Amino acid sequence: MSDKKVFTDSGIEIKNLYTAKDIPSSIKNEQPGEFPYTRGVQPDMYRGKLWTMRQYAGFSTAEESNKRYHYLLSQGVMGLSVAFDLPTQIGYDSDHALSEGEVGKVGVAIDSIEDMQILFKGITLEQISTSMTINATGYILLSLYVALAKQQGADLKKISGTIQNDILKEYAARGTYIYPPKPSMRIITDIFEWCSKELPKWNTISISGYHIREAGSTAVQEIAFTLSNGKAYVQAALEKGLDINVFGKRLSFFFNAHNNLFEEVAKFRAARRMWAKMMKDLGATDPKAMMLRFHTQTGGSTLTAQQPLNNVARVTVQTLAAVLGGTQSLHTNGFDEALSLPTEQAAKLALRTQQIVAFESGAADTVDPLAGSYYVEALTQEVEDAAWQLIAKIDAIGGSVSAIEQGFIQDEIARSAYDYQRQIESAEKIIVGVNKFQSDEANDTPVFKIDDSIRVIQSEKLKALRSKRDATNHSQALEAIRASAVENRNIMPHVIHAVEHFATLGEIADVLRDLYGEYKS
Repeated sequence: MSDKKVFTDSGIEIKNLYTAKDIPSSIKNEQPGEFPYTRGVQPDMYRGKLWTMRQYAGFSTAEESNKRYHYLLSQGVMGLSVAFDLPTQIGYDSDHALSEGEVGKVGVAIDSIEDMQILFKGITLEQISTSMTINATGYILLSLYVALAKQQGADLKKISGTIQNDILKEYAARGTYIYPPKPSMRIITDIFEWCSKELPKWNTISISGYHIREAGSTAVQEIAFTLSNGKAYVQAALEKGLDINVFGKRLSFFFNAHNNLFEEVAKFRAARRMWAKMMKDLGATDPKAMMLRFHTQTGGSTLTAQQPLNNVARVTVQTLAAVLGGTQSLHTNGFDEALSLPTEQAAKLALRTQQIVAFESGAADTVDPLAGSYYVEALTQEVEDAAWQLIAKIDAIGGSVSAIEQGFIQDEIARSAYDYQRQIESAEKIIVGVNKFQSDEANDTPVFKIDDSIRVIQSEKLKALRSKRDATNHSQALEAIRASAVENRNIMPHVIHAVEHFATLGEIADVLRDLYGEYKS
């Protein structure tokens, strides 16, 4: 018998054989839809309702993105997921000097209510669930969405969707922050408070492990850091006097799915169990406030530019991991995304991957089909134990905010990223087509190209908007945002009012930028 040692990507040693002795006794009576929700948040899971199939899309102008949304909806997408360009993410209008070269590149450029109107032209917001991957300017994009819904005559009580709104992971792993941590947390709790009263079906935050994993973390680190961030948001909301049983129901999570099928399934199962225990300890009594609901995206960092068609197989494995792990919503990456934004063909194939798993694989036919597996149950426990150890270290530092300010989380991610790359370069870890089974064949995969003239188009739109708006109403609306922030009143009604009076994203971001300053890492 081989004495070779094998490890998961998180460094958990995998035994050669698992038996009934490896199953923790604590899981014997666990049921889906019941605390601690290891086996899923619904008793019947996908037999009752399939996961929401989303495709993350946004590029160029609002007009071009709108065309892609209509195409995706015609192909069976159940919900929209909006990608924004870098200037929109960090609070600059398209005509700002710092926006040059970035407008419309990694997502759609949104400067004003007029762009939002075009983005959702022909789409009734009351009838669709929309996820928006936006953080530092999440309060502005939500305000634009609400303003548009009001223009459509929608009942705000029926509007559903999610804003990512997770600023802590931006400091730790991604970098699209504007304001320092404390005022950023204040903005987030304002959103919690306003939505709990006015937008009850809206998920006010999607606490993201996805970008932590993309930055190089392990699966264990992904859930440990993400749940720690979640705990920090809950504590901030409690300090503001909000009811955990109300806002806790609208918290959602966003995880990555990588190629190690069983570790990924174990990760999702462990995360649900851990969050339920964490929320109970923080005072939640409503079962729905203890449920971890999450969106999954397949792993962007796992896609290779070498032999890109291999990525179809990778995305399929990752899709299975998310489904077998009990996701509520899923985006599958295009096979060409190591080269460019996905082409229409690649986006359709990615969606078809979800549909094949849903309707042909049998993975959705029963609840938590891997439950009872000696290996999966043991691995779930090991992932959970390792994650709790990391959380204990973060708590000892003073929680996520302090851990980020001291660089602890960033250092841990950087160390893991280095170790992973070292393993690839030494061939300890095999990446097909990269460090083994290479090919000299020319890569003729079509790539999606963005026209550099978009900045000019957006700048002309902004010029026209500024020339026709009422200057007095506009300036008063911006001043009302400033006053509400200074006086510690909820800013959301004032931001909504400002966008309705044609204030731009950059102008609103600048009001708080002048007040709070910018965060320097």
